[in-house]
Amino acid sequence: MRGWWQDLTDLVLPAECGGCGRPRTVLCPECRAVLSGVAARRVRPVPEPPGLPVVHAAARYADEVRATLLAHKERGALALAGPLGVALAGAVRAGLQRAWDGSWAGAEGAWSRDVGAPVLLVPVPSGRRAVRARGHDPARRIALAAAGELRRSGVPARVLGVLRQVRAVADQSGLNSRQRLDNLAGALAVVPGGARLLSGGPVVLVDDLMTTGASLAEAARAVRTGPVSNAAGAVAVYGGETWESREEQNVGTTRERTGRRPGRQGNTGAGGAGGVVDVVCAAVVAAAPDSFEINRN
Repeated sequence: MRGWWQDLTDLVLPAECGGCGRPRTVLCPECRAVLSGVAARRVRPVPEPPGLPVVHAAARYADEVRATLLAHKERGALALAGPLGVALAGAVRAGLQRAWDGSWAGAEGAWSRDVGAPVLLVPVPSGRRAVRARGHDPARRIALAAAGELRRSGVPARVLGVLRQVRAVADQSGLNSRQRLDNLAGALAVVPGGARLLSGGPVVLVDDLMTTGASLAEAARAVRTGPVSNAAGAVAVYGGETWESREEQNVGTTRERTGRRPGRQGNTGAGGAGGVVDVVCAAVVAAAPDSFEINRN
């Protein structure tokens, strides 16, 4: 006979590993190793869409990694956001390290680790219909977990939900790379007030998955272009001890979280309220396997 505590545990923990199905674990050690056990690598889709920033991925989108992402995105296994956020944080670090080594300079001057501005994680937004159907926005939830992981490792970070879809787009499944680019062209925009926030530090676009790179290229275009009048919606800023720290308490099991609350972050960095904002890099949890094969890193 099942005890009440077993029923309660099933509400908090998935009944099986999101990657391989092993019972009574969020993500088994073997699947964690596949997800984030190796260094993140630069990935490039073929063909590479115009305007795509440098992208790093933690893992190949196959087998256990694919199952884990789908369990989180489509089946509501929200506790998987914790380990997925760890993997995404590794990809963000790899992208930032490349930018630092390359002495990246933004539109209004150089940015370096010494500035102290938070890294701004900007998730590629899901459509409103998809969010309603799933009950959550997977990329934003993983980004929140990644920001917490970065802060715990000493990298100030916050999540800026400043991108919105401004027109309807078709289902991307079944579309080739050219069709996806056409489908997403002009679909995203920065909401009013978002450009000022984006000037507060280095911008890193984040998503759970990259296949053709069309979504990240469109997000980069929107960030570089700035807000437009029809980008309705409020700016969602998750940082310090406000919404983000409370949200992070919901993106993993007790084992995935820490009791330490992140301190408030400053909002100083390259760029001005009216200046051009550029994208330092992009990071994803997983990318199509063939995007790893081009040895142009």
